[in-house]
Amino acid sequence: MTAQLPAPLLNPVPDDDGAPFWTYTARGELRVQACANPDCGRLRFPPRPCCPHCRSFDSEWRRMSGRGRIWSYVLPHPPLLPAYAAQAPYNAVVVELAEDPLIRLVGNVVASADAPLDSVDPARLRIGARVQVAFTETDGVTVPRWLLERS
Repeated sequence: MTAQLPAPLLNPVPDDDGAPFWTYTARGELRVQACANPDCGRLRFPPRPCCPHCRSFDSEWRRMSGRGRIWSYVLPHPPLLPAYAAQAPYNAVVVELAEDPLIRLVGNVVASADAPLDSVDPARLRIGARVQVAFTETDGVTVPRWLLERS
């Protein structure tokens, strides 16, 4: 009988539209796609080829402050995937960005960029809590994570 390796955590699979997002995260930058039509200019996430507001195909990637608020969160019980069982209880959050509350990113609140997913006591999480982005590399992909801002 051979020993089984631990199951890997889920990582994003970049597509053509989202590839620039991951290029910027690898540089430690949080950027969001925006319409480059001067009459529109709205942010959009997830990235896509056409602006859903004005139908322009012109786009650019704008640097964000990295600040936001917890819009929603969940503590999966029990963890649904074996790779996450050892890190329970962990959180999965939806963060609305300070620049546009309609732009929401999913991630985890952690104590530091490279901390395990269970590094923040779930009792500290609150809807509306201010967070700041941090980046960590996992299996060749740099992902955004979130740190609670001190009140």
